[in-house]
Amino acid sequence: MSLDAELFESMRLELRRGSLVLAVLACLRTERYGYTLRQALAADGLEMEESTLYPLLRRLESQGLLDSEWREEEKRKKRFYRLSPGGASMLTALTAEWRGINASLDKIL
Repeated sequence: MSLDAELFESMRLELRRGSLVLAVLACLRTERYGYTLRQALAADGLEMEESTLYPLLRRLESQGLLDSEWREEEKRKKRFYRLSPGGASMLTALTAEWRGINASLDKIL
C-alpha cells in the first residue's frame, strides 16, 4: 500500500502547528524581530514561511504571550518581539506538557 501524499502533507502540517508555537515561544526568550526569528528557527531545522510566522506572532501577542515594540535599526523600523511574563509562564507549562507527551510517544513508538 502506497502513502497518500496529500493526506501525509495534511497530517504533517497538523503535527507541526503546535510544535511551532512552542518553538516560537522558546526562541523569544531572547528578543528578536521577525526575520532573525525565522533565521533562528531555520538554523534549528524549523523552516517557516513569513505567511505563517507573522500571523502567529500577532496571535500570540493578542493572547498576551508576547510583547513587542517598534524600533529603528539600520535605518529601518523593525518590530521586536519578546516573551511577556505570561508568555514565560506559558512556555514553562507547555514545555512540561511537551516533555510528557514526548516521553509517552517514545514508549509507544
